[in-house]
Amino acid sequence: MDTLGLMVSSVTDKGELLFSPVGLPVLPTLDGEYCRIYTRDGKMYTGTVLSCSPAYHVQLDSGTRVRDEENMYIRLDMPVYSKQDVDRLGVRCGDMVAIDPKTTITPSRYIKSRFLDDKASVAILITLLRAAKEQGVKPAFRTWLVFTVYEEVCSGGAWQPEELDEFLIVDMGCVGPKLSCTEQMVSICAKDHEGPYDWKMTTRLVSLAQKHGLDFAVDVYPRYGSDAAVAWRAGCDAPGALIGTGVHASHGMERTHQDGMMNTLKLAALYLGME
Repeated sequence: MDTLGLMVSSVTDKGELLFSPVGLPVLPTLDGEYCRIYTRDGKMYTGTVLSCSPAYHVQLDSGTRVRDEENMYIRLDMPVYSKQDVDRLGVRCGDMVAIDPKTTITPSRYIKSRFLDDKASVAILITLLRAAKEQGVKPAFRTWLVFTVYEEVCSGGAWQPEELDEFLIVDMGCVGPKLSCTEQMVSICAKDHEGPYDWKMTTRLVSLAQKHGLDFAVDVYPRYGSDAAVAWRAGCDAPGALIGTGVHASHGMERTHQDGMMNTLKLAALYLGME
C-alpha cells in the first residue's frame, strides 16, 4: 500500500501534462507506460508517460535523451492542443497519476508487477488472516494488523496502538549487489539507512527461520527506510523488526516469487505463534 506514482505539476502550452514524482518511482522505466489521471472532481482520463523526444522518425535524440521529470511528460488520450483544452477537461495541478501495474504471474511462479513494494506484503497479511480464520488459529498474543497507506512518503507509521509491546514491519526484501536475498527467500533486515532494527526481535526471527527450515537471508539494506523509523520519530517507544519477500528491481518493473511470499507468510505466522 505504498504511495507510488506521479502528480500533475503543470500543463504546457501544447496541452502536455508535466509531473512531479510521488514516492520515488524509477522514472526511466516509466517511459512509454500507460497511466490514469484522476481529477479532484472525480473524473478519470487515460494517458501515456513519454520522453520529450518520443519519436524515432522525428527526433535524433529519441534513444539517448535523459528520462527524468525535466525531460518527460504525460500525453492525454484526449484531443488537446493547448493549456485551455486541458483546463476545460478539469485536469489541474495536484491531480494524481496512477501507472498501469501490468501484473503477471508466470508459469514458473514469478510475480511481475509494478509496486510489489508493497502490494506483495499486503497480499501476504491478508492471506495470513484468511488462513487463521479457515484453520481456527489465533495469535499467541493480542495482535493488530495495520495497513498503512503513506509509507513511501514518510508518514504511514506515525500511529501505533498505545499499549504496543513490539511491532513487526512486513515490507519488501531487497535483491541486488552485495545482498544475499533472492526472490525465493524471506529477507530479515538487520539494518537500513535509518539504523539497526531491534537485536532481540531480529535474533528471534532468525532462530524461527532456522528452526523451521525456511529459505531466508539476513541483509543490510543500503537505500531503504520503513514505517519503523516513522513510528519511532513519532514517539513510539517499542522495539521493531522487518521482514519481507525478496523483490528484484524495486520501484521499477519489480518481480518476486511465490516461494518468497510463502516463506514470508510462514515466518509472520511463526512470529505470531501460529505454527
